[in-house]
Amino acid sequence: MSIEQSLNPAPLGLNDLELDDSPAVEIEIVNPEGVKIDMNGVEIDLMPEDNEEGFDDNLAEYMDAGELQKIASDLIEMVDSDINSRKDWVEMYVKGLDVLGMKYEERTEPWLGACGVFSTVLTEAAVRFQSETIIETFPAQGPVKTEIIGAIDKLKEEAAERVREDMNYRLTEGMPEYRPEHERMLYSLGLAGAAFKKVYYDPTLGRQAAIFIPAEDVIIPYGASSAMTSERVTHIMRKTKNDIRKLQVSGFYLDCDLGDPLQFYTDVEKKKAEDQGYNLTDDERYQVYEIHVDYDLPGYEDENGIALPYVITLERGTTEILSIRRNWLEDDKHQIKRQHFVQYTYVPGFGAYGLGLIHLIGGYARAGTSLIRQLVDAGTLSNLPGGLKTRGLRIKGDDTPIQPGEFRDVDVPSGSVRDNIMSLPYKEPSQVLLALLNQITDEGRRLGSIADMNISDMSANAPVGTTLALLERQLKTMSAVQARVHYSMKQEFKLLKDIIRDYMPEDYDYMPVFGTPQAKQADYDMVDVIPVSDPNSATMAQRIMQYQAVIQLAQGAPQIYNLPVLHRQMIEVLGIKNADKLVPVEDDMTPRDPVSENMSFLTGKPTKAFIYQDHDAHIAVHTSMMQDPVIMAQMGQNPMAQQMQAAIMAHVAEHVAFQYRTKIEQRLGATLPKPDTEMSEEVEVQLSKLVAQAAQQLLQIDKQQAAQQQAQQQMQDPVVQMQQAELQIKQQDAQTKAQKVQGELAIKQAELQLKAAQMQGQQGEDPAVAAQRAQQEIAVDAMKKQAEMRMAEQQHQQQLEHNQQTQDLQAKQQLLQMLLNAKRTGGE
Repeated sequence: MSIEQSLNPAPLGLNDLELDDSPAVEIEIVNPEGVKIDMNGVEIDLMPEDNEEGFDDNLAEYMDAGELQKIASDLIEMVDSDINSRKDWVEMYVKGLDVLGMKYEERTEPWLGACGVFSTVLTEAAVRFQSETIIETFPAQGPVKTEIIGAIDKLKEEAAERVREDMNYRLTEGMPEYRPEHERMLYSLGLAGAAFKKVYYDPTLGRQAAIFIPAEDVIIPYGASSAMTSERVTHIMRKTKNDIRKLQVSGFYLDCDLGDPLQFYTDVEKKKAEDQGYNLTDDERYQVYEIHVDYDLPGYEDENGIALPYVITLERGTTEILSIRRNWLEDDKHQIKRQHFVQYTYVPGFGAYGLGLIHLIGGYARAGTSLIRQLVDAGTLSNLPGGLKTRGLRIKGDDTPIQPGEFRDVDVPSGSVRDNIMSLPYKEPSQVLLALLNQITDEGRRLGSIADMNISDMSANAPVGTTLALLERQLKTMSAVQARVHYSMKQEFKLLKDIIRDYMPEDYDYMPVFGTPQAKQADYDMVDVIPVSDPNSATMAQRIMQYQAVIQLAQGAPQIYNLPVLHRQMIEVLGIKNADKLVPVEDDMTPRDPVSENMSFLTGKPTKAFIYQDHDAHIAVHTSMMQDPVIMAQMGQNPMAQQMQAAIMAHVAEHVAFQYRTKIEQRLGATLPKPDTEMSEEVEVQLSKLVAQAAQQLLQIDKQQAAQQQAQQQMQDPVVQMQQAELQIKQQDAQTKAQKVQGELAIKQAELQLKAAQMQGQQGEDPAVAAQRAQQEIAVDAMKKQAEMRMAEQQHQQQLEHNQQTQDLQAKQQLLQMLLNAKRTGGE
């Protein structure tokens, strides 16, 4: 729209002025709130700053100072109320710290230099709890083990192993402060009954962190059961000026002037400083409250009027709010509070802080301290008694103690020395007090679960179950405490796992044993992390007794136990390295060729069949070795021959089972699910019907093959072969006899013809006839000789064949006897 007339016209005569040659000024209006000016190549940008708010931003930067001051006053009032509500707990805790004996007490009452020792029952219980628990929860190889979520397969097992190694590497090497912080936490937990771990991502370190927070520095309101469910949890932090400045420069805290730090100390801090010999006036740190609270923040109210979770940090001296941040996930529609604190509890009590050794046996420690001092003071007075003397009695050297073997001069005003000196009637240390001290100490040790079990009172032949029952009763209380520590560590590891998964790079910092380094985030989603400690057994002795009981049961029925796995777990419990090399189990086996498996059988090493192997070939090789007379003879000389044969037969049975599965799959024309795969009821029923049909088909085929093999085996039976050989010999004998009879008949006929010719010759024989007769006689003699030679040759040939068949039959009988003996030995 054009503007024809201005509301404020230009001054008259302006058009008459000469225009100079100065550079033009360009003004560009980008938006109604900003202007960009370009003059002689110089740009002036008067655009407003982008104040778009991010979800994780510090909301204090977008709020008015007056609102921040009102929020700070409201929160400090709440925190002061929470501190007053736990005053009795703090007083009891401070009294308990008095009898720890960390500092020797110089007493002036009842006299200067009186006994100032303390009973050790409380300190012993705390130190023993810390020592036993750190060994159980943080072994040398790392505190983490993994559990697979969902169905177990090879890929998930490898992922679980990678996560376990990665987590243990980070907690033992990447976080060098973790173990010292954990030990400090355990000692404080035993005494106070509660301790806290704060798990978070530290931007200054660029990694996850889990720091120990004493119970006195975590303020929980009265009526809350734990830090997890409390609507408000306050963490009292001490930070130096440099720490505050680093966080302000990084943008984590609001940049404001805090001035010089003011001193605020709790009774617990004062007592701890006194016991450790520190001076609190030297502490120049700010006291910062980090309050995890459900709060209705002005300007960020929920439409339903629900107080939302925030983390509000303020400095106690100036009440300046340093940061306000949302404490829920951005994509969480329910806006559930994120957990940063993990609470450890010794014994759950009436409040959120639980009960510790100070509450349980603090009274015994105080009473024991009093009795010990009375006994020591009584012994001191008995050995160095005081007394009364007359005013006129003068001793050279005045009142200095008399040294051993020393005699001093005495000026006695009257009478004897005995009459001028009277010792006060001090008694020896009372046996009643000593018995009472022992009783109180034993009661305190028993209640603190540090009493020693009298093994000497037990029989050496007592069953393992009896010993285990006594040990279980002795350690019942400590086992419950260990179970609570196990649960809290599990929550802590889950928080650490989420931080590692979300904040750490996608690749491993090293090459894992299984798989590639690009699988980390996917690995962490597939598995869960838990502590290595066993919540069902508090000590190694208890676990060893449990395994010994199982081993005794296994001796009664070894066939139903997996003995290698049992012994492997026993060795791992004992903490012996390379347990997988000492006792290999089936899960450690790798596929091998059948000859290598035979070598393992002969050396007593375990083997395992795999589903994809050529089972016919493996069975053939193993059976051939079983039938080899040389190998079987050498194996029979081995004292472990029966175990070897049993291992071979069991391994062959594995191949037979897999072979049967393969044949069923061939009949079905499909692949069966993997063994031990979980299936729904419908799928299992349908599969069973199909498998039943395939099994019947396979049965018919196997029956036919068995019948054919049986017929062939019968033909190859040594007894049948011997009978057939005898039948052939008889047939040959019959043929020989028949040929002999025919020859004899031919000879008889020839002789009759000869005799007839002789008779004709005698009557008037012609010379030609005589010559013919002579030739006939010669032919008859030749026929006799030939017949005799044929019979001798046939008899010799028959004898050779008979001898060969007899030798073959004897060899087969010997082999059959060896196989029968081998099967009989394996069956025994």
